[in-house]
Amino acid sequence: MGPFDIILTVLLFLSGVLTVFLVLMHSGKGTGVSEMIASSLYNSGTGSGVLEKNLNRLTVICVAVFIVSIVLMALTFPIGSLSVM
Repeated sequence: MGPFDIILTVLLFLSGVLTVFLVLMHSGKGTGVSEMIASSLYNSGTGSGVLEKNLNRLTVICVAVFIVSIVLMALTFPIGSLSVM
């Protein structure tokens, strides 16, 4: 496994964890994890505030990085390097 594959693996892991965290930060319509965390950041009635727009942008960027890293790993990762034979 070369350095490019290691970088892609770390990038995939970090973007996946960050994507899950950012999705949980979005304001929901009810009560839940996102409501508890996000209620202190801005009013729950304003769903289109500046913070919500920035959170949407960050989420889209993280998902795009996640998808690009998956595609690059599918194209460049050595076949059979993780299999036990």
